[in-house]
Amino acid sequence: MKGIKKSPTVESLYLEYSHQAEGGIFPLHTSVALFLLSYCDCKVFNVYLVLTEENLDTSLLREALSQDLDIQVISRQALPPIVQNCCLPAVVEQPEVFCRAGLAVVLRHVIQKSYEAEPSRKEILELLGFKKTCLKACAEVSQWTRLCELTIPLAVENFLQESSDQSPAIPEEILQLERKLSEPVRVHNDDKLRRQKLKQQKTAGVEPSSGKGKAKGKARAQQPSKELAGSSKSLELMVAFSKLTVQDTGAANKEPPHIRKAKASDLPPLEHVFAEGLYFTLADIVLLPCVHQFLVIISKKFSEKLEQFPLLTSWYQRIQQVPKVKTAAAKCGIHFLYLPELLNSESKPHLNPDEVTSVEEPSDPLFIGGPRPTMTKLMETGIEALFSPHPCPSWTLDWNSLPAAVSPKEGKMSPDRALRKQQQLNNLVYVVLSQAKPGDRIVDFCSGGGHVGIVLAHMLPLCQVTLIENKELSLIRAKKRSDELGLSNIWFIQANMEYFTGMFNIGVALHACGVATDMVIQHCIQTRASFITCPCCYGFIQNTSKFNFPKSEKFKKTLSYKEHMILCRFADQTAVQLPPQRRLIGKQCMCLVDMDRATAAEEHGYSVQVISMEPQSCSPKNNMIVGVPV
Repeated sequence: MKGIKKSPTVESLYLEYSHQAEGGIFPLHTSVALFLLSYCDCKVFNVYLVLTEENLDTSLLREALSQDLDIQVISRQALPPIVQNCCLPAVVEQPEVFCRAGLAVVLRHVIQKSYEAEPSRKEILELLGFKKTCLKACAEVSQWTRLCELTIPLAVENFLQESSDQSPAIPEEILQLERKLSEPVRVHNDDKLRRQKLKQQKTAGVEPSSGKGKAKGKARAQQPSKELAGSSKSLELMVAFSKLTVQDTGAANKEPPHIRKAKASDLPPLEHVFAEGLYFTLADIVLLPCVHQFLVIISKKFSEKLEQFPLLTSWYQRIQQVPKVKTAAAKCGIHFLYLPELLNSESKPHLNPDEVTSVEEPSDPLFIGGPRPTMTKLMETGIEALFSPHPCPSWTLDWNSLPAAVSPKEGKMSPDRALRKQQQLNNLVYVVLSQAKPGDRIVDFCSGGGHVGIVLAHMLPLCQVTLIENKELSLIRAKKRSDELGLSNIWFIQANMEYFTGMFNIGVALHACGVATDMVIQHCIQTRASFITCPCCYGFIQNTSKFNFPKSEKFKKTLSYKEHMILCRFADQTAVQLPPQRRLIGKQCMCLVDMDRATAAEEHGYSVQVISMEPQSCSPKNNMIVGVPV
């Protein structure tokens, strides 16, 4: 590999390297990143492969990768300090205080920088999809992002490992992707395209397949139509490839009356051409190396199982028709399989979504709705909504003496809202200042524009403060404020919080939404760090792959999941415009939900208090959960 000298204007991209196998660099996240770099013909990054173990053999890399890819191999010890605190892949700017980590965040950044370097290549920016939101939602809240970014790559890697000495089960994540491809496509101009498809079917003498039945439960699983599987003239393919090759689909023609007047329920559904629908996006880039590795093993060792994946194999064949995909894949050592037995295959039976069992909360015949019966049930077991006293309710920062860039008034908010934000910060900052010691590492999770983190970095110059936020623009605004203040003890990491792996002493989060608060507390418990969180959006709380509610054993003995969700829904009833009695019940429900969180942390060896911020008018969501490891 060619060595690269660091330049202050060039960002550095760090990719993990564990081993190489047929048609791929592992882990698969690295294959995906290299494939995107090749597809975009991106030259704006210094690219480094980071060895997962010392003395790994990298001699075969020269043969697998094109000479167009300038890559340097380094050890993990050579990583910049900020990157050592993150999971790879990661991109870091010069000076090394701003890092982007995690596959989706890094890939979206690569697309943005590639397009900025070559604005004439519109197809690069279009990888981000309609409204530029492809894989933007973090994996904690988006099942689709989680499937593409985390579970499919990991499932395929495990499948490859298990297939070396046995016949493993097909990963459920791959079956889930097959089912996903069977779902009707929704796009922004859905009605218009479905009418064009109806016209096309009537012209061809094909019996239209209506969208009826979707209202009655789940949509039926689509079988790939003959025209989509075997013809390049289906409407979906015309629309998809017209965007890639700048051809006219003829969509401007006025539709005849019988097409315009057709009921929406009589219109045929649109079928998947690519992973997210009709258009080639970043999701296809992510899935291709993973699906390719899966199909390599299946076709070699378990070819009889290929017929279970008619939609996935059709997608695999179709993606090869996208301009520049084959060339980009070859540069990364991905050589497409030829699957002749499936090229012209008709529909094969596969799993219907209606047949897939879903995990649902078992019905509770003793359940009584509304918050009062649930609150009474807790009271009967000795659990009441009681707050710990505030340690210093009248304490406040001297905002007038602080530099302007420290104050939230510098952000884009009204004076009244800025004042309330200052009041919120008074509460969190007081608790942190009472706990922090010189040399402590403090993490501001879900930091947004850095209102908490920037104040702490200014007030605690001997502590290292790290802001972690998924939204790029918010973090860029925070860095701009930090630069104005000349802060040298602050890092900025754009990532989902699970990609942050560094050690720290105190974690804070102001209005982390829904289960994000629970993720912050869990992250702190795993590191044995203190936490100060102000929860928000209780109504978004629900069971996830990581959490089941109620969280504490004490609450689980009394409440069912459904009863706990009642508390969460009513905990959002605290807006100032609501009647006082309703707000009071909402406040009590907030307290009970947070007491469950506090009790769960106590069961992990913490001393925890649930405190009301002062003044309570600073926010309708004015609870603070303060935990210190015992």
